[in-house]
Order: sequence, then structure tokens, then C-alpha cells
Amino acid sequence: MQHEKNVLIIGKVWPEPNSSAAGTRMLQLLHYFKKEEYHVTFLSHAKQTEFQEDLSQLDITIDSVEVNSSTFDERMKELNPKIVIFDRFMTEEQFGWRVMDQCPDALRILNTEDLHFLREARQKAVKSVTELDLESYRSDLLLREIAAIHRSDISLMVSDYEVELLQDYYGISREKVVHLPFYCEPAEDATPSFVEREGFVFIGNFWHEPNLDAVRYLKSTLWPLIKKKVPKAKLHIYGAYCSEKVYQLTNKEDRFIVHGRAADAREVVMNARISLAPIRFGAGIKGKLLESMAVGTPSITTPFGAEGIAKPEFWPGKVAQEATQFAEAAVDLYTNEERWNLAMENSAKILRDTFSKAQFETKLTTVIQEVSDIETHRARSITGLILQRESYQAARYMSIWIEEKKRNGRGGS
Repeated sequence: MQHEKNVLIIGKVWPEPNSSAAGTRMLQLLHYFKKEEYHVTFLSHAKQTEFQEDLSQLDITIDSVEVNSSTFDERMKELNPKIVIFDRFMTEEQFGWRVMDQCPDALRILNTEDLHFLREARQKAVKSVTELDLESYRSDLLLREIAAIHRSDISLMVSDYEVELLQDYYGISREKVVHLPFYCEPAEDATPSFVEREGFVFIGNFWHEPNLDAVRYLKSTLWPLIKKKVPKAKLHIYGAYCSEKVYQLTNKEDRFIVHGRAADAREVVMNARISLAPIRFGAGIKGKLLESMAVGTPSITTPFGAEGIAKPEFWPGKVAQEATQFAEAAVDLYTNEERWNLAMENSAKILRDTFSKAQFETKLTTVIQEVSDIETHRARSITGLILQRESYQAARYMSIWIEEKKRNGRGGS
């Protein structure tokens, strides 16, 4: 018999909410299911880290899991979960067929974080200095990701832009993709005023390529334009997993200072007057910009940075693509208290209107209830049923072959 209150989450990595927006998103999902009185199990094949969240404090069962191993099947039989969540499409590829095999009636949810094929195409366009169009998205990564979305019962999307892209151009039905941004609410305590703040800040996990590119772009192009107009202001760079090459970008004479991981990310953003986020490629929504809004720090970003959060005309700061416009907007907002205060007030409004915890919880509860009749839900997607059948057979035989090679000592992974 299926355990109605068992949920299994298979993580690509162990959640680090203080290191990345993805970690924050995962922790919010975990908190939701605990609040709804589910028994939550979190499994991952990734190495554990010193910065990961201590999930035992939330009374969550954790364990490591092997890829291409029948030991996972045994764990599935033991748990017999009502809901299984795959953390990003690669995890669905690795474990989806086993979940279908052992627990065919479990609701399979794909937590996308962002569309990887979209981020990859945008990165290639920046590096090759080419125009981006729908043809640019065609790749093996797109096919793999779309297939995982079709095979899953529902996919959680943080960006409304990506929901529309999947529906309008790739024919994914509205029943299969759900817009569920992570929540972020305004700080309850009073935040520093315009005159109490100083300097600019950038923050982001340096394992994430868009963040590394943004810092290099700040160093080479944007900061030289900004620093001339604000001769005393400093730019502080923070981020987890900062490499030595990034640290070497520090130049105190230029007032460009790399600090690495922040002990308290919210505090360093709150004490800055302006947040800079020149995101030239990427996907999903940017946690750093929501965090800036939460503590009332206006920001200057690009269209890709603002995507999925708010339209440029309502942005709490400025959205600018071209370097000179970006720098001018940063200087203007840094030196204009009246405009700064208006941007600060707009931050709270955006969060309350779109990114509240209550909206998140209500939406997720509704979605789970709507797919309670899992057979009817699946029957609406013939493409999903076809891919489930074909991918199941292919993944099953490949995984068994790899496991057999490992058992016989002939390598494989």
C-alpha cells in the first residue's frame, strides 16, 4: 500500500541555501512538505559539503544513493512514496525509470530550477557575439530536457517566461508545467536609509557561469565607467566557491574588492546602496535580485536579469543592456536620493504581489490536489506516455548493463 504522506526528493546536490538560489528553492520545498506533515526523505549521489543545510534539524531523513544501482530499487520499495521530486532533469534521467518501475502510481514532479538549454544557448551567443533566436536553442540538451518534462507528471518552473516558451514553442500542455517561483518577502526590520549606505555590491555563486561572466564584465567594462563618476565608492564582490582567479581581480586602488563567501549575504547586500547584476546570459530567476529587493537595495541589471521577476518599466532600479547605459543608470541611482527611495519602495511591492510565501504554498497545494487522479492526468499527454515507454526501456537496459560491468570489475559509471 502506498504511503499517502511519504515524499521522496532526489537531489542533484545537497541544498546550500546560503550559497545559491537553487539551494534556497530546495529548502523552501522541504519546508512546505514538512509543514503539510509529510514524511520527507532526501537522497543524493553528490558529495556532501561543509556548507550544506543540516536537514536532520528539520526531521528529514537523508542518505546517499548510487547511480546505476539496484539498491535504489530496494529503497523505493521500502519508502513507497506518494510523491517523488527530481531535482533538475539530469536526476530524472538517472532515476526516473526506476521510480516508474517500483512506484508507478507515485506523482513524479520535476523541479527544473531553470531551463538549461536556454542558459546554454544564451551563453554561446555571448561568446560568439551572435544574435539569439529560437533556432539557437536546438541542441541535444534541449531534446533531453524537453523529454524529461514530457515524462514527468508536472514540472515546476520559477520563470513565467520559461512557462510561455515551453507552451508556445514546444507544445507542452498547460497541465504539465506550473509557474512556481520561490518566495521572498520584504525584511520585517527597518533597513538602512540612503545616507546610511555606501558602495556597490555584487553577489553570486561562482560555480554558476553567468555569475563568473558578470564579475569579469564588471571588472573589464562597467566598473571603469562607473568609478569615474563616483570617486569614493567601492565595489564589493561576494560569492561562494570563489576561485583564486576571481580573488586576483581585486584592485584596492580601483576600489574593486573580492571578498569571497559572505558570512551573512543579506547583511552585506543591505548595507550597500546599489546592487549590480550585469547578467549577460542565464535562465530562471535571479535569487540575488530578489534578495536585494527584500532588504530594499535598488539594483541595476540586464533584461536577462529581470526576466521572470518584473517588467523593465516597473523595475526597482534600472534595466539596461548596453554598457554605457548600465553605468549611467548605476551612477544616477547611486547619487539621486529621491529616485533611490522610489526604487526601494517598489521593491517591497513586487515581492508582495508576486513572491509571497502564501502564494507559493497555496499554488503548490492546488497543483498536487489537481493531479490526484494520476491516471487521468497522464492520459491527457500521449507524448508523455510514449516517451515514458521508450525511455524506460532504453534507460533500464543501459543502467543494467553499467551495473553489471561494475559488478564484474570492468569499470563503468
